[in-house]
Order: sequence, then C-alpha cells, then structure tokens
Amino acid sequence: MIEKYSFGRMRIQGIDYTDDLKIVRGKVVPGWWRQKGHRVLTEDVPDILEARPKVLVVGKGRPGLLRVDRDLRTRLEQEGIELIELGTGKAAEEFNRLINEGADVAGGFHLSC
Repeated sequence: MIEKYSFGRMRIQGIDYTDDLKIVRGKVVPGWWRQKGHRVLTEDVPDILEARPKVLVVGKGRPGLLRVDRDLRTRLEQEGIELIELGTGKAAEEFNRLINEGADVAGGFHLSC
C-alpha cells in the first residue's frame, strides 16, 4: 500500500503526501495533527481506537523523535492492540508486510523528524 517514503514525503496509491498521516481501515487520513507535537496521545488516534485493529504501526520519523504516550500504550494493551514503533522508513516496510499477510493493521506516520 505504501509505495515510497522519503524524508517529508510518502506515496500511497500514486498520491504524494507531505503531512503526517494515518491509515485506518485502508483509508489514508492526511494532515495528522497531534496535540503535543512529538507525543502521540490517546486523543490523537480516536479513529484508530474505534477501528480496533489487531496491530498499530507507528512511524516515529527518520531520526525517531515521535513518542507514544504511556497512557496510550496502556490503552492499546488493554484493548489487545499490538504496538510496533519504528523509524518511518522501517515502519512503512512493516506496515506493507503486515498488509500483504492480511493482517488487521492501522498506521500513524510522522514523515519528518
């Protein structure tokens, strides 16, 4: 599903995105804005929590500055949602691998730092 990632840009199904984004139930949600910038809070992913995927892949940016908040980690664990956090390039590869295996996966990708 993700065709290419480079710093600040991700191509999905022939469309280039330059803002952070989520992928929920196979649909791209562009312009993913987080209340605390480089921290992902529960309030930043209500659509993902509502979708209840088996796996959430988070792309932390190229150098990996994005962090998942402890409260969100706890919520994901309680909901039985596996969390995978990687630099965005590796996260895109992992997301694609899981999609190709038919996994129920959602993603949140920080495209820059």
